Amino acid sequence: MLLTFVCVYILISVGIGFYVSTKVKNTRDFAIAGRHLPLPVVIATVFATWFGAEAIFGVSSTFVNEGLHGLVADPFGASLCLIIAGFLFSKYLYHLNFITLGDFYRKRYDRKIEVITSIAILISYLGWVAAQIKALGLIISVLSGHQVSEEVGMIIGTLIVVSYTTLGGMLSVAILDFIQMLVIISGLLFISYIVSDMSGGITYVLDHARENNKFDFWPKGDIFTWISFFGVWVTLMLGSIPQQDVFQRITSAKSAKIAFWGSIFGASIYFAFTFVPMFIAYSATIIDPVYFQSIIEFDSQYVLPEFIIKYTPPIAQIIFFGAVISAIMSCSSATLLAPSVTFAENVIKPLRPGMTDKEFLKMMRICLVAFSFVVLNYALASDLTIFQMVESAYKVTLAGAFTPLIFGIFWKKANHHGALASICFGIATWIFFEIVFGESGLIPAQLIGLFVSILSMVVVSLMTQQSTLAATAKKT
Repeated sequence: MLLTFVCVYILISVGIGFYVSTKVKNTRDFAIAGRHLPLPVVIATVFATWFGAEAIFGVSSTFVNEGLHGLVADPFGASLCLIIAGFLFSKYLYHLNFITLGDFYRKRYDRKIEVITSIAILISYLGWVAAQIKALGLIISVLSGHQVSEEVGMIIGTLIVVSYTTLGGMLSVAILDFIQMLVIISGLLFISYIVSDMSGGITYVLDHARENNKFDFWPKGDIFTWISFFGVWVTLMLGSIPQQDVFQRITSAKSAKIAFWGSIFGASIYFAFTFVPMFIAYSATIIDPVYFQSIIEFDSQYVLPEFIIKYTPPIAQIIFFGAVISAIMSCSSATLLAPSVTFAENVIKPLRPGMTDKEFLKMMRICLVAFSFVVLNYALASDLTIFQMVESAYKVTLAGAFTPLIFGIFWKKANHHGALASICFGIATWIFFEIVFGESGLIPAQLIGLFVSILSMVVVSLMTQQSTLAATAKKT
């Protein structure tokens, strides 16, 4: 019965996506929903883009194992990313009227910077989207009683998400995000209410977690322990700012004011609500500590779904898995769309300048299907957990794309020479330290890459001011 209800829910979601796809008339509808989204829908898209597999399975399992200390990247870093984007970038980027973030790099610097940053952004999405695909595989496997393997579940999940995202683009993503946000919030709150009674109440669960040091957030150790902690925080907080999905939510809004408040409210709701699956998962370890300890030793990502299957009534199971499927489908569709649009707009389109809008729309859809295939294969081949995939996804954009964005907006002397040096030296430094030292380095490799990226931008831009002015004068 559970599997039947979930299948019906998925079919309804896909049906809505197909219906909304009939409203897509051009590339702007597909890429940024025609810039018509009202505040409630923008809030929903911001929330749903981030509240995916890692928030439900990754964050909750990490909390069970490590406590709040292990969650510095997400939700703390992720929420601050959206708040920073709202305060510092939303109004500026909205008024540019661009389709992608790559358009900004081209306008501010040149075509070369546009392509390099767009590819860096594209690469960063591999881990994020693969985490969603991995979670879909996990859910389908659990729902089938493990008759379907995780690998086959990943393939099925990918086909479902690709089907409606390819047709409807951002328009279908936005409408479904709004509907699915309501399902997610109501569903998980209902489950937490049931679990609270089973585990002895909210106060008892919180006291139990406190006694087991699960609320310890700050690191204990020497200066390098603090630097490592800071590096993990900064990676998601700053590395996810130069991302197409964040940019799309800003530019899809009906106005700059809506873009600003949508980011702030969406981030706040996301941060607050990530504690709900943490509460449910930790409660499970109190209700049956022996059983769930054995699951934790095998794979702590299974704590939440296995608890729901074993201990809750059928109606709760239907609501929970409906909410989970909603969250993962929303996040998957958004994070598949963003890099696909970036690649089509900033890499392929300049190579084929004669394309009509209809041809370009077709190209965007082809890119989406192709990227989905790449992500699926990456998810199938990777041994990383859902949380690890997300946590490591933004190292490349932190080292390569963040500095050209922030300096391009706030420092008039930044030029294409400085941007190119910033990207090349930042990424090269990060890769070098990642390969040589890995996780054993005293300072996180991506943090060193960020420092070198900033230094390169400042030094090279100042050294090349005269040549930049001369080139500008020659053009005029």
